[in-house]
Amino acid sequence: MIQASSYAGVVDDAFIFILGTSIVLLIGVTLTMLFFAFRYSRARNPVAAQIEGNMVLETIWTVIPTGLVLMMFWYGWTGFRIMRDVPEGAMEIEAIGRMWSWAFRYPDGHTSDELVVPLHQPVRLTLTSEDVIHSFYVPAFRIKEDVMPVARPENRNHLWFQAEKTGEFNVLCAEYCGERHSKMLSKVRVLPQEEYDNWLAAAAVTQVDILKLKGCTACHSLDGSRIVGPSFRGIFGSTETVVSGGTEHQVVVDAEYVRKSLAEPLADVVKGYPPAMPPQQLTDDEIAAVIARLQELR
Repeated sequence: MIQASSYAGVVDDAFIFILGTSIVLLIGVTLTMLFFAFRYSRARNPVAAQIEGNMVLETIWTVIPTGLVLMMFWYGWTGFRIMRDVPEGAMEIEAIGRMWSWAFRYPDGHTSDELVVPLHQPVRLTLTSEDVIHSFYVPAFRIKEDVMPVARPENRNHLWFQAEKTGEFNVLCAEYCGERHSKMLSKVRVLPQEEYDNWLAAAAVTQVDILKLKGCTACHSLDGSRIVGPSFRGIFGSTETVVSGGTEHQVVVDAEYVRKSLAEPLADVVKGYPPAMPPQQLTDDEIAAVIARLQELR
């Protein structure tokens, strides 16, 4: 597997050491077991000898496993220290997880649905969840950290990495977080410093689709297809049957309904769809942008 971060090799070395040790032990224990089963079978040794109190054997099977466990601990601890000690001057980016998408907020306030970072630059990710527990996982970087829904900012989790190869690398969620957990995907794009600076300058003035940015498209399609929630295509201005407190009635999907659905998504659920949407914390400008985007899809 490709090693795309500065400490990917440290993680691989720990796994290779543990795997190699396990294979050697498996082969050694299996061969010893077969030898003893043959050499000391009942046919060859009808009377079993008593070995209780054999200090040599007890020392061997105590010292060797203890030494191996301590060596595994040392490999794991040295790698863990590297992964938790964030270098001075690391770039600060916030990673936000929600069912079922990722968003990344940069120091200038710009937010994107992909993580874009410069080559050879340490990056510190502050991890935040808007709903349930997620796990930020980039296999090529050998980073995986839980993303907790915490109320106190000082309790937020974090990780850091330094990309050593340019290209695109998969971002996954490694914690089962609901029906579309497997669709909670994104990318890390690693660019040379000059290209990154150009991207950041362009991103500051580029309008990002608010529905994708806020993770709406994880449950609502834009092309009319049915997934977890009703499609956004053609829904604005339509009349829908909704369920409110077990009672069905019809509503017109207008700006007022959209505002209410964002704040109280379980109040009027479109018939035929599960009441699975969590409340959304959007600013007035973001709500206006959502309404405008839905109008475009009418």
